[in-house]
Amino acid sequence: MTGSSDKTQQPKRRFHIPTAEELEKRRVEAEQLLSNTNIQIDMSTSILKPQHPVDNTPSEPTSNGTNGAQPTTTTATVASPTPTRAPLTPTKQARAYTQMVQANELQRGNPLLSSIRNVRWTYSNTIIPDFEVGRSSCILYLSIKYHRLHPEYISQRIEALGRSYTTRVLLVYMDTDDSKVPLREINRVALLGDMTLLLAWSLDEAGRYVETLKAYEHKQPDIIRERVEDTYVGRLNSFLTSIRSVNKTDVLTLASNFKSMDKVACATVEELAMCPGIGELKAQRIYKAFNDPFVLPLNE
Repeated sequence: MTGSSDKTQQPKRRFHIPTAEELEKRRVEAEQLLSNTNIQIDMSTSILKPQHPVDNTPSEPTSNGTNGAQPTTTTATVASPTPTRAPLTPTKQARAYTQMVQANELQRGNPLLSSIRNVRWTYSNTIIPDFEVGRSSCILYLSIKYHRLHPEYISQRIEALGRSYTTRVLLVYMDTDDSKVPLREINRVALLGDMTLLLAWSLDEAGRYVETLKAYEHKQPDIIRERVEDTYVGRLNSFLTSIRSVNKTDVLTLASNFKSMDKVACATVEELAMCPGIGELKAQRIYKAFNDPFVLPLNE
């Protein structure tokens, strides 16, 4: 009978499921343990909530042996911080300022601004030119139609510009077909004012000029600078091959026959034509290159 009763005995529980009375008892015990601390447990949400620090300075005991100040628990709600963007430092502000094209306030409403898309730009009331594309580079903008209405405008702007910039560009928008006469006047003013004249036949082309000048602000002029040979033979080739139909083989022939550039310059047409590979026509061109005047008479 004992063996049969052991077989029919229910298996022991591995997990204890507390009753509601046990949960309430444990909650009361936990509150009693944490009553003198600055942390309160919210049993409904099971989240620890920080409280204001409690002044633990002992006060005068009362007649019943307890302190006069009772411990208070005040729950403080801490708001989650919202991420905010840190303000730019003066150095970063200056760097961001110089990375943008500075447009004069006078250009507000100019349709050219809508064509500047590949670089950032901003208005400025402290610059003299129409556009500032670098610390030493500026642009004055002019259209042919506006120049016809106000021919003295561009001269006054160049005079007000002074010598503040090294690279000075006069960007002219060719917005009319009959522009030969006004363009001659603008070219003269640009030459006297030490300005580089650039012509644009559309607003998009003018905008590309502004973007390119800003993008090449710190570029060196090596890509457009003429490459001069360091050796004597290289310079001799560069000089003589500028004459029409003269090639490098002809340069070596002249150098081997005349030995120096001075003798080549003083040679006659007959002497030049006696060299192998240099005919009568090529000899005449070489002779004229050294003997013709640089300035032709007006009647020619």
